[in-house]
Amino acid sequence: MVAPAPRTPVGRYGPEPTAATRRLRRWGLAAAVVVTMLVLGWIGTGVLRDPVQWKTIGFRVDGAGATQVTFDVTTDPGVGATCRVQALSESYAQVGVRDVEVPPAEERTRRVTVTVSTVQKAVSATVDACTPLP
Repeated sequence: MVAPAPRTPVGRYGPEPTAATRRLRRWGLAAAVVVTMLVLGWIGTGVLRDPVQWKTIGFRVDGAGATQVTFDVTTDPGVGATCRVQALSESYAQVGVRDVEVPPAEERTRRVTVTVSTVQKAVSATVDACTPLP
């Protein structure tokens, strides 16, 4: 035979919850979950609505005068973009920058490789931003 669990003294941790209080807590928790899901959905659709998305694939430093950058650009079919590509020094100074026009195409994602002229040796390169062509 199992003995029942001991009960805490009445009123020791506040008033004993009633059935109505328990229901109210459950509804409050359910409402908080629904609001959280709505906010996450709103944020998610905002990210998906970006007209241009990009991802830096890699780079190759070709000495002190140039760096080659490869990146993917994703747009709606038939929409072009202008992307700003930058090369950075060890101290994160911008040592080269180039604006690249990605022409419209039927594919959503296009891989682009460009060479950025630099004034000193770069240690990294990335796409800074992309905007849709008007």
